[in-house]
Amino acid sequence: MADHYTTLEVAKMLGMAVRSVQLMVDRNELEAWKTPGGHRRISRASVERWMTAHGAGGAPQALAAGTPVTTRPPLATPVAPAKGRAPKILLIEDSIHFQNLVGLIVQQHFPGAQLHVANDGITGLALYGQTQPEVLIVDILLPGIDGATLITTLRSHPQFSRSHLIVVTSLDEQQREPYAFALQGVKVIHKPRLVAELPSALAACIPQAQVPA
Repeated sequence: MADHYTTLEVAKMLGMAVRSVQLMVDRNELEAWKTPGGHRRISRASVERWMTAHGAGGAPQALAAGTPVTTRPPLATPVAPAKGRAPKILLIEDSIHFQNLVGLIVQQHFPGAQLHVANDGITGLALYGQTQPEVLIVDILLPGIDGATLITTLRSHPQFSRSHLIVVTSLDEQQREPYAFALQGVKVIHKPRLVAELPSALAACIPQAQVPA
């Protein structure tokens, strides 16, 4: 058995986009080197360590190589919060700047809503289970597990049908193509347009009448 994998092989094993695996290598989450021809080779041992560390405690199990990714558009009729209960918004975003920006937007337009924040995809998965939010806002490029993989993982859980999904990203349309398998039918907001577009996107998910004064 080989002691290393190609970037594409690791992407298939972890159910991620190739770009996300490249970022993991850049962050030293995976050990890698380059061949004389310039191709990345990733240590088998480091992949196994990552899978062990992130496959326990409620985190998603890594997909076997060649396992197809099942995609389903989110349901159009999530359950509304109970009358008088503050709707919950979960933001999974690793940028402090955009965490603060979303916080200001929510505070200004939906002061009765509860905003929960996770800095990475693994924490976000755990926090999703704890909070069961009405709205989930996810960045695409996240540490540990990318947003597209996180979305695909959540779609396998019945409770995900309770949540509206909004994706925010700094990637332009062409750069999003590797993640298209998870973005079909999802509201995607380009981060330069966040202030202009997020309030109306949230209003479509949380009518003001549902937000306690």
